[in-house]
Amino acid sequence: MSKINLDDLNKSMRVRQLLLSDYEDIVALQKESFPDMVIWTNDQLSSQIAVFPEGQLGVEFEGQLIGTCSSLIIDIDEYSDSHSWNKISDNGYITNHDDEGDTLYGIEIMVAPEFRSMRVGRRLYDARKELAKQRNLKRIVIGGRIPNYHKVADEMSVYEYVEAVIHKRLYDPVLTFQISNGFTLKRIITNYLDDDSESKGYALLLEWPNLHYRPRPAKYSISALPVRICSVQYQMRPIKNFDEFAHQCEYFVDVASSYNSDFVLFPEIFTLQLLSFMQHERPGLMGRKIGKFTSNYIDLFQHLAIKYAINIIGGSHYTEEQGDLYNISYLFQRDGKIGKQYKIHITGNETRWWGIKPGSEIKVFDTDRGRISIHICYDIEFPEASRLATRKGSQLFFVPFCTDERHGYLRVRICSQARAIENQVYVATAGCVGNLPAVENLDINYAQSGIYTPSDFPFSRDCIAGECQPNIETVVIADVDLDVLKRNRQNGTVLTWRDRRLDLYDVIEKNLFH
Repeated sequence: MSKINLDDLNKSMRVRQLLLSDYEDIVALQKESFPDMVIWTNDQLSSQIAVFPEGQLGVEFEGQLIGTCSSLIIDIDEYSDSHSWNKISDNGYITNHDDEGDTLYGIEIMVAPEFRSMRVGRRLYDARKELAKQRNLKRIVIGGRIPNYHKVADEMSVYEYVEAVIHKRLYDPVLTFQISNGFTLKRIITNYLDDDSESKGYALLLEWPNLHYRPRPAKYSISALPVRICSVQYQMRPIKNFDEFAHQCEYFVDVASSYNSDFVLFPEIFTLQLLSFMQHERPGLMGRKIGKFTSNYIDLFQHLAIKYAINIIGGSHYTEEQGDLYNISYLFQRDGKIGKQYKIHITGNETRWWGIKPGSEIKVFDTDRGRISIHICYDIEFPEASRLATRKGSQLFFVPFCTDERHGYLRVRICSQARAIENQVYVATAGCVGNLPAVENLDINYAQSGIYTPSDFPFSRDCIAGECQPNIETVVIADVDLDVLKRNRQNGTVLTWRDRRLDLYDVIEKNLFH
């Protein structure tokens, strides 16, 4: 008999964090586990992983994802005893996750039916318990389903059913498992999950106490994550070459960095200043000529971001791609990474004069100072796009703009403040001033750049963290605090993000690509 190679017999089962690349496998698993319930969207999974990656776990067996669970941390006292799944999970996006909370709340767990005899659920709960211990959380709480209740709902009340399961006269796959797993029943919740027909909308609030919990000392400081923003009110003046443009840009980046800013924001299409030293042609042709400087522009701002250790939103720049001209805002992070946001909404003027095409994707960028999104001028005037960005986790909106007179500027400014209030985010704007008499369709500018906040007691008077004087070249620098923002979303005077009536309306992002 030949020697048995045990390495050939090894099998691999491990618990790991979920990845965005797992999405298709998660959907397949969800359809198999809960065929009658609404499945996760890619946006929901993306938000969960971005907000709290440690809480999104999966069990992988021989390379196959066979079980997953999703969790967030909350301060349980901030929610009513009769909360719904949508309320506690922010409709599955968990943007209400609170690192300073005391409770790990489980919003989902599922195991492939063919592997349910392999204690996959137990492995996931053991991982949750270990996470609670590591984070020094007081408890784990879940809203547990009772999927067998529909079979006897005509014969007994939900209270009678739960009592029967607890005393082992009936079996329920969820409640029976949770009791054996050390969870205790706290109360019954009605109208918890609308599409859970098996449980008739009921859920059981179940709790596992962490015996390793150590009470935390009282907190004396509540501001924990400040972010300093610099908005550049840039003067459009004739220049002789690209080096002169680069010199002006570096000056403002140096200023922002010397004040220890985390972000510096330049205005929309300020690179059209380069047209002032080119031979005059129709705007559509001139816009494409700017594309010749795209590599110079990207090299310049990537170099400045690294050299001055600052994140730069490089205004926006007309860029030609596959024969079409786009208005693109580039993000240059201080670690060298580059991202870009295409302008989504194009004005009639841009189409008629410059031939600009719209982009078709609303992006949110992870930075070392929170998740941000870029809304190029006209884009901020459409609340739907801002809702989608907030849903994806954006906390800071950057709005590079270029407006020719006061009416146009006021549309951008008023809508920026509205977006700050309705989404409970910070919004920074930066516009051009001055004039370029020789550049057609860009001859005058009007701007008053600013940094805006929600409207509530923790924030600045008039919702303005800082603002430039109108129509002069200058900068505005202000500090905002992401922890204050988080607390305001949870217990502000009004909760304009949390109180959306998603039972009446919603904003859906279609899967299009520019």
